Amino acid sequence: MTIAAQFQIEYLQYLGPDGVPVAELPPAFADAKALLPLFKQMLFVRTFDAKAIALQRTGKLGTYASSLGHEATHVGIGASMQPEDVFAPSYREYGAQFMRGVRPREVLLYWGGDERGNDFAGPRNDYPWCVPISTQCLMAAGAALAFKLRKENRLAVATCGDGGSSKTDFYAALNSAGAYKLPLILCVVNNGWAISVPRSAQTGAQTLAQKGIAGGLHCLQVDGNDLIAVMEGMRRAVARARSGEGGSVIEFMTYRLHDHTTADDARRYRGEDEVKAAWAREPLTRLRSYLTAQKLWDETQEQAWAEDCGKRVDEEINAYLQTPVQPVEAMFDFLYADPPPDLLAQRAAAIALEKRNG
Repeated sequence: MTIAAQFQIEYLQYLGPDGVPVAELPPAFADAKALLPLFKQMLFVRTFDAKAIALQRTGKLGTYASSLGHEATHVGIGASMQPEDVFAPSYREYGAQFMRGVRPREVLLYWGGDERGNDFAGPRNDYPWCVPISTQCLMAAGAALAFKLRKENRLAVATCGDGGSSKTDFYAALNSAGAYKLPLILCVVNNGWAISVPRSAQTGAQTLAQKGIAGGLHCLQVDGNDLIAVMEGMRRAVARARSGEGGSVIEFMTYRLHDHTTADDARRYRGEDEVKAAWAREPLTRLRSYLTAQKLWDETQEQAWAEDCGKRVDEEINAYLQTPVQPVEAMFDFLYADPPPDLLAQRAAAIALEKRNG
């Protein structure tokens, strides 16, 4: 039998679930002190996430998408980018966005129903949150094409979930990246579930990373709960993109420890044993154990940092709650330069209803 082509997908992992190294660490983390600021950022993201959920439960925030369990993947992606690069997120990558300068109050504003939250303080060339699944991958591919045509040493990064990797938009983006050798990194955050659809039910692919092979991209699978592996995987992809070697698809293996959003109840479709097993692999426990073994972290430091994180998040919550609400007509005023008659009629009806209800 003649073989036309053969492929392999490398898997990256440096810290096991117990925080013990399972491979020689990359040079960038030979000194474990380099991990401390990133670990502290992961703790901050988890503090923010818990308080955001509490806000929603008390009626002070709209539907919210938790990032619980994704902290290593998100922070690692954000930490691997330069300010001049472009990030096209989906709707729960707060850790990456915080690393790029987005303020927590802006995340809350967005989930509170105010689109001004999308006008965030991070790099002005980043894309807003994208709820339609994987359309942001095409946006990032377009940005990457622009960088190449302009001969700019910049790259575009897009994130999507395991379900998003089955969308036409994802395939079109990776095909464009391969055909034009674009500086594009497609990050598939495989958290096991596309809302209530398990990964096993939405694709027959052995890995999600291998989907990039069809487009001629570099493909890699990474333990997304291992911050060191996330950083190393991103380092390789970034180096390839900046040197003109083209794009990458990286599959980050993690788990969604919370419901899909606060409007979901994951107990209806997944068992307690599965979630319990996932908690044993989660990213914060793993990195905490490693840093503690390196005598760089202890309970006293964590308590002090947790208190500091709580205060900082509370400041952001207060800023969000104190933001004046926009008038009802604002939802119409920024859609068209010359609004059509039917929209103007809806605008007038909304204003009248608002006045009637006080």
